Amino acid sequence: MNRRMGVTMMALMLVCAVASGAGAQEPRTPQSPPPAQARPAEPPAPPQEEQSVTEHSIRIGGQSIPYKATAGTILLKNAEDEPIGLMYSVAYTRSDVKDLSQRPVSFFYNGGPGSATMWLHMGSFGPKRAWTVNGEFTPPAPYKLVDNEECLLDKTDLVFVDAMGTGYSRVAGKGKDTDFYGIDEDAAAFAQFIVAWITRNERWNSPKFLMGESYGTFRSAVLANRLQSSLGVHLNGIVLISSVLDLSSLTFAPGDDRPYIYYLPSYAAVAWYHKALKNRPANLLPFIDEARQFAKDEYAAALFKGANLPAAEKAAVARRMSYFTGLGEEYLMKADLRVNLAQFNVELQRDRGITSGRIDARFTGYTFNLLTERAEGDPQGDAVTGAFTALVNHYNNTVLKFGKDREYYGRRRSGGWNWTRGGPATGPRGGGFPGAPNVMGDLASAMIDNPKLLVMVENGYYDMATPFFPTEFTMTHLGLPAEIQKNLSFTYYESGHMMYLRDEDRVLQKKNISAFIDRAMKQ
Repeated sequence: MNRRMGVTMMALMLVCAVASGAGAQEPRTPQSPPPAQARPAEPPAPPQEEQSVTEHSIRIGGQSIPYKATAGTILLKNAEDEPIGLMYSVAYTRSDVKDLSQRPVSFFYNGGPGSATMWLHMGSFGPKRAWTVNGEFTPPAPYKLVDNEECLLDKTDLVFVDAMGTGYSRVAGKGKDTDFYGIDEDAAAFAQFIVAWITRNERWNSPKFLMGESYGTFRSAVLANRLQSSLGVHLNGIVLISSVLDLSSLTFAPGDDRPYIYYLPSYAAVAWYHKALKNRPANLLPFIDEARQFAKDEYAAALFKGANLPAAEKAAVARRMSYFTGLGEEYLMKADLRVNLAQFNVELQRDRGITSGRIDARFTGYTFNLLTERAEGDPQGDAVTGAFTALVNHYNNTVLKFGKDREYYGRRRSGGWNWTRGGPATGPRGGGFPGAPNVMGDLASAMIDNPKLLVMVENGYYDMATPFFPTEFTMTHLGLPAEIQKNLSFTYYESGHMMYLRDEDRVLQKKNISAFIDRAMKQ
């Protein structure tokens, strides 16, 4: 018994020894070294301003004018003093001025919202101009960059500003699209830019002008009100080029007959220009006056009756509309006397297979689908965009020595747009339910706060984007005191939205704006 137990114990000890030895011989899994301390990511470099200064001269009206061109960005900040964006501009300042208090400075910008200011910069009043064919398609490159004899440097220094997200202006640092892309947000950015620019350039005591085009006029109303009421920057004058302050006047909304009334005089002007009328009058201006009268009287009264309009009266109105618009009576009856812009542009010259332009109806293009109900595009944009895009890039890079390593955005490429306002309706009157964006109150407030502020409204007869008739209505319904209403003036051109594309009108526009600046300086 004892011997048997001893043998058993020895066997167990041997098994344990073998197991222990076997375990000792197995390779051990190497231990991972303790994780290294993660290094914090390097914070991005803060956005930096850039600038290029070049010296030039230009001959205007027989005099040689030396000037400095400053292309560069200005850093914008939020309420916490954090960088949020870089706004690009090109400033042309006369070099031989001794008393800056007698030298005006004018700020220019285009519209969209979301358009760069290359149109005004390279088409209207800058020292160099993109040459384009008047009213027709401009052939592809090589394009012509020419001296601009209508440059305004003999009257004022010029600052062409690109809205955020356009040109070389970009959101940066702690900024977000929503900091800039909206009515009030956009105006706040422009206001901050202007205050920074006049401070850095010692121009607080210089006469100041705003000159915007299209949505730029909408911006000017909000911006002028903000500059004067919040920042103490009083203005001498505002030039509204192809104006819109009430966007409902351009919107063919269900149940709203006003746009049809507003557009009819422009339809008449365009039909006259393209010789699409059966009994075409000899002279444009009396014909436009006749169309104005018909629109606000007989036509407005007929549309107001809606479904209660008698058939005989409807047919009579269709005949008169055909006389003014060149559209067939049958077509007008089927349209219930209501033809929107896209329909008019393709219907007017359907028998010729061409579509009229929206921005400038003098321009036409081929219609691809001859059965289409609505215009397929805008021939004006097709006709000139290539020249402006090529030349603004060439000019920035080679003449102004700026932006060669980045893309110049002719249009903003991201982000929506905040059409709502940040608080109660701005201006002396407001309230009620939200409606289409309207900044009439902003302009009225700016003019009432500064009774010496002059406003000039520039209109093109063939502008179908912001037609002249609703602009006339808007400007005579601001609710201004009679003495301040006198500070508003109107000019007209036989061209479209960008009247400076027509050589004769560019000369006339330079003359008109020069006289306006002189008049504002004497207030």
